[in-house]
Amino acid sequence: MDACGVQASAFEQAWLEAARTFIQATLFPADKEPDKLLTQSVIDCVKETWLSQRENQDFTLPLNYSFVSVQNLKTHQRLPCCSCLSWSSNAYQAWSQGAGPGGSVLPQQQLLLLGTLTDQSGDLEQECRSGSLYVSDNTGTLDCELIDLDLSWLGHLFLFPSWSYLPPAKKNSSREGHLELWGTPVPVLPLAVSPGPLIPIPVLYPEKASYLLRYRKKHKLQEPNLAGKLVRVSALVSTQNKRYFIATLGELAEADSQVGSQVSIIVQIPAQMMWHRVLRPGRAYVLTKLRVTKIRGHHYYIWTTIPSSDLIPLRPGHVRELELDISLEADLTPLPQPTNSEDSRGQEGLVRSSKVLHYLGTVTDVLNESAGLYVLDGQLILCLAYQQIHGLRRVIRPGVRLELRDVHLLQSVGGGTTRPVLALCLHGTVLLQSFSCLQPETLPSYTVHGASLYEQLVWECQLGLPLYLWVTKMLKELALKLCPFVLRYHQFLKHSSPGNPSLALQLLAPSWDVLISPVSPIRHAHSEILEEPHNCPHQKYSQLQTPYSFPTLLVLAKEGEHRAWATFDPKALLPLPEAAHMTSCQLNRHLAWSWLCLPSCVFQPAQVLLGVLVASSHKGCLQLRDQSASLPCMPLSETSQPLTDPKLIGCLVRVEKFRLVVEREVGSSFPSWKELDMQGFIQKKKARVYVQFFLADALILPVPRATFDSESPQTDPSCPEGPHVEQSRLFLVSHKEALMKRNFCVLPGASSQPPKPTLSFCVSGTWLCGTQRKERSRWGPPESLGVENRDQKVSLIFLGPSVRWFPFLYPNQVYRLVAPGPSQTPMLFEMEGSSGTSQRPLELAGTQSCLTVQKEWTLELGSPQDIPNVLDTSKALPESSLTHLLSDKLPNSLVSFSAEILSRMLCEPPLSLCRIKPENAGAVKTGVKLTVALEIDDCEYPPHLDIYIEDPHLPPQIGLLPGARVHFSQLEKKISRSNIVYCCFRPTTSVQVLSFPPETKARAPLPHIYLAELLQSGQVPFQATTSCHIVFVLSLQILWVCAHCTSVSPQGRCSRQDHNCPAQTAISQASVRLLVEDGTAEATVTCRNHHVAAVLGLSPSQWTSVLEHARGPGRVALQFKGLGAQTESPSKTHDPLALFLRTLCASPSVLRPVKLSFALEKRPSDVTPLEPTRLQHFQCGELPLLTNVNPRLRLVCLSLQEPGLSSLPEASAASS
Repeated sequence: MDACGVQASAFEQAWLEAARTFIQATLFPADKEPDKLLTQSVIDCVKETWLSQRENQDFTLPLNYSFVSVQNLKTHQRLPCCSCLSWSSNAYQAWSQGAGPGGSVLPQQQLLLLGTLTDQSGDLEQECRSGSLYVSDNTGTLDCELIDLDLSWLGHLFLFPSWSYLPPAKKNSSREGHLELWGTPVPVLPLAVSPGPLIPIPVLYPEKASYLLRYRKKHKLQEPNLAGKLVRVSALVSTQNKRYFIATLGELAEADSQVGSQVSIIVQIPAQMMWHRVLRPGRAYVLTKLRVTKIRGHHYYIWTTIPSSDLIPLRPGHVRELELDISLEADLTPLPQPTNSEDSRGQEGLVRSSKVLHYLGTVTDVLNESAGLYVLDGQLILCLAYQQIHGLRRVIRPGVRLELRDVHLLQSVGGGTTRPVLALCLHGTVLLQSFSCLQPETLPSYTVHGASLYEQLVWECQLGLPLYLWVTKMLKELALKLCPFVLRYHQFLKHSSPGNPSLALQLLAPSWDVLISPVSPIRHAHSEILEEPHNCPHQKYSQLQTPYSFPTLLVLAKEGEHRAWATFDPKALLPLPEAAHMTSCQLNRHLAWSWLCLPSCVFQPAQVLLGVLVASSHKGCLQLRDQSASLPCMPLSETSQPLTDPKLIGCLVRVEKFRLVVEREVGSSFPSWKELDMQGFIQKKKARVYVQFFLADALILPVPRATFDSESPQTDPSCPEGPHVEQSRLFLVSHKEALMKRNFCVLPGASSQPPKPTLSFCVSGTWLCGTQRKERSRWGPPESLGVENRDQKVSLIFLGPSVRWFPFLYPNQVYRLVAPGPSQTPMLFEMEGSSGTSQRPLELAGTQSCLTVQKEWTLELGSPQDIPNVLDTSKALPESSLTHLLSDKLPNSLVSFSAEILSRMLCEPPLSLCRIKPENAGAVKTGVKLTVALEIDDCEYPPHLDIYIEDPHLPPQIGLLPGARVHFSQLEKKISRSNIVYCCFRPTTSVQVLSFPPETKARAPLPHIYLAELLQSGQVPFQATTSCHIVFVLSLQILWVCAHCTSVSPQGRCSRQDHNCPAQTAISQASVRLLVEDGTAEATVTCRNHHVAAVLGLSPSQWTSVLEHARGPGRVALQFKGLGAQTESPSKTHDPLALFLRTLCASPSVLRPVKLSFALEKRPSDVTPLEPTRLQHFQCGELPLLTNVNPRLRLVCLSLQEPGLSSLPEASAASS
């Protein structure tokens, strides 16, 4: 037992020695002798506080605790901690339970903290006091927060028994940590107790003080003292480097001091800013030595303090009411306050009024610390942005308990905010009731940065609360989209200044003027605090309809894809009259590709497209990119010019008016039209999503600094060491080939693996000058070229990372190829010309040199100052003549033209079957067929042409949609076996989209003509309408065929001999050939399927009955000769159906005048030689006539109507 006592005594002596050393180092200046009495007082204070715990009777000193200085806390304490000297272990456990389940409690450290409470930071002068509270010692000063402060504590040395220290967050290391002082500080030396005044202090109460303020010229009183119960204290206002607050006193006798007389006092002396921490509503105070002052810019007067004024708690017996020789009128009312009439007019449109109340609650979440947004009790949003609260915000975290005085309650503010909002104006105040026992959470970066920007929104932009909440939500969306991919958070959320605008506000600016009302009330701090009735930004408000949002590109793409598949309806894509007669193969081919265009106006709320413009080296297209995804895009100028300036790479693009295009590819196996509503027959779904927009509708902003990381490396480690100088050379593009996978020769020994096709393209052009070198910020003069090297043709090969330049290169444009390289490399752009490669292939290609563009080289658009005479050349695109296009001459030649795409569908390329061996017939790949209308000058009726796209050009580039205008360059012209001209994509082919599909898809009605006009030489319409008469029926055929193999199906069963047909469905197909004339010419017309019923004049039910009767034999065919008719099979001559149809076809109900919409059976692309005229006998009375007759026209029926009826919609639709 004695040994333990000796050991404890040794520990205590060591602890005391360390304590004295620490006290002397931190509390006494180095040039002064230590005060032993003060040192002993500190140790006695620690001992007394330690022994105040009943559990600490074994040791008289806290041997486990060590002293810590302010500097050590700031330097070495990296994690939050707390210290509770006066707490027992049970008390700490009970306090920790307040964290709740899952809460992370502040860890306890055994540290002793000494310091002086002061309102001065370092060597600040008295004028610079801001109302902040500090703990200081010889090593430094540290901000602190204290719940209930006594002014008599300032300047005294204290031991802090219960406190917590929170270091600055890593994301905001520019700040310093702070202390939270939980318990009452213990003074090291006894504080002097004020005995009170020798005589009671003469005071004025609010009623008389208000009277004197009103009649100040009649009753002059020298620096009176005011007493009363504190009704409210305003927020601490900072403006023009001055700080002030306003306290309002009420009568002591009133149960509710809000009802009686009140008087306001403005406090603006820097040394008195600490009063704002001391004043508590409901307590009584005396303010001494006050004067009357006039508020600058206002018409009323107010009491104010002077430097010698004091704040004293009001104690009974220490004051007496000052007797004045005045008589208070019975109609005495509070001082009238003027109302800002301009602000009142600005509130006329608001429909809701907020409620002012007091609220006591606990913070449960931090929504945005920089924006001053929190959650109280899990139900209410607390907004502190409209008060200049800085020190208190660092304390507020989950677990903190706050008392809100005169706070506004706003419900249904809109703008995406669903919970009620408590918002403080300058009239109200927030009081800290208790600290949190939880560690600070790691907040998202967007909530830590941008405090000055949010202050600018409130104080400079004058945003109302609903709009402010919406803007903070939008800034969160923008930050999550762009940071840190484009910018760091502190760069994006920086304060906007006249010469340095904020990128965040620039993205919101296009709609700024619409959202902010021009009559919004301007905030006046004095009016907001003093005016009655109360008027502030929260008093009146209206529900905000969400203007727009900034969805991530991934969300936008998924939304477009969802809508595309939600609206995918096979029956809508295939109208029933047509689909009912299609085979399974035809059905599934028509459904294999479709598209949906979603204009931005269909999204509610409106969606704003935002992303960084990048050029993909993997796909060779432009993309918009954010943190979530990359979305292909197609920008286009309204003059049909594409984007050609590579400098826009890395810029932010903001577009409100755009089109979201979804191309759908479906792999289906529908047996027939009857199963179109059964989703089980769809085996594969694939969508390609991209956006189209005009550059005129886009806001393009450069990124403030080069933080964007492009796909291409900026340096090449293979370059030799030494000084590097940029070199460049100008070239004029004459043609760009297709972007596709090509085979390139590999140098011997480069790799043991066989080479794979590489995505690449080639550009042919002309060097315009010699190599230029960078001289400071400008390009130097070009090197002189010999006569043989002028206008030298060059072929540039782009592969690998350099494929990213594909979307910027277009014919007839001048570009600058820039290459970083060693300064001693004289011929950087001619290095490949000196290789041993044979020049014969280059000569055949019409070029003199071939150059592979390196991955570190960049591309720039030529400027007018570079080559003025070249940039003024014609920008016209190459066009082939119509005679060349639609002639049987020069097959397999290359043609170029502009055209409008009429239709697009998946099909089998016409030559693919020829290339596939019989044993690999199943390997035939699907191609794309485009039907286009050629754009030919002075051509009233543009001819139609088919274009086929097959591997390796699949999938086609984005933008090849029905309705789009496109320029095709160097397509291969082909002539089929049936003498039809069509075109195919080849490696030399390039495509340039000239315009997007129109928003309205309505087409002009077909022209009405006479049949004889089709026989005239020159331009004739491919589709038209005419009024004619059916002379007689040439043939009629009704078939029931297998929907899978198209074999005849008697009784609806496939007649295939091998019985391997998997189909169980038969479909009907009908056709009729007519002879019609309109008095000018005659023509044969072929009508199919549902048009046959219109020709025969049968109702839908009658036509269905005819088809059902034809199901039995599976085929009914009639050939008509002259006035009689006979069936194809003589044995079925007396079949009732055949007899009915023969009689019907010869009746006046069929042979009648009609209005016919038709298309030429011989398309303009059909180069079959014309039939010659023939001799035909005619009998005119008794005179026989012999004359030449033109061949009959051959037409295909689009629709057939009775005369006088309006055209059906399908009659005006283009049919291919």
